[in-house]
Amino acid sequence: MLRLLSDENFNGDIVRGLFLRQPDLDLLRVQDVGLREADDPTILNWAAQNDRIVLSHDRATMPDLAYEQLRDKEQMSGLFIINDRMPVRQAIDELLVLVNCSEQSEWKGVVLYLPL
Repeated sequence: MLRLLSDENFNGDIVRGLFLRQPDLDLLRVQDVGLREADDPTILNWAAQNDRIVLSHDRATMPDLAYEQLRDKEQMSGLFIINDRMPVRQAIDELLVLVNCSEQSEWKGVVLYLPL
């Protein structure tokens, strides 16, 4: 099962739906780990240190920062960019496929855009 971290502005309906469908999901929110108002590089670094894939809707800055980390040969545990116009149910379905059908190590250094 994947270990996830949702950023501050990630859709709470998606988070709630994920937990309703899979109560044992290993998902933390930045608010849960003291990163409520942390900047994106801090969130990506924390996720890398704690081996968590970041969930975000931020297509503007997060992917570029993730690629910068890789360019600078820093750890990057993975980043899933979910289109904020994607229907909630579809986002939940696609995330659960990834959670249940892949391994954490497959996503190191990968930026994935959803929908698939």
